[in-house]
Amino acid sequence: MGTHSPLIGYLNTSIFTSVKKNKILVQIGENIRVARLKQNLSQEQLSFKAGLDRSYVGGVERGERNIAAVNLIKIAEALNIKPALLLNDVSSHKEK
Repeated sequence: MGTHSPLIGYLNTSIFTSVKKNKILVQIGENIRVARLKQNLSQEQLSFKAGLDRSYVGGVERGERNIAAVNLIKIAEALNIKPALLLNDVSSHKEK
């Protein structure tokens, strides 16, 4: 009985890995990651300073979460930067 259903394997590989990431969210996440690393902060440290869950911050950095403006501002404040800096190069990623 220690075997997994083939359906579980399919769900774990096919559906979740095939989700297309939004280029805008990926760019915002990359901008957050770069700003965080410039300050030598871990995701855990940033999430604590911003009052957000660490897994949420990780998802945002990977472009998997549609970040709310309120949370973008919390992250910017935790990094002591202007929120606009986290939106650099975003307008060049128009969705088709």
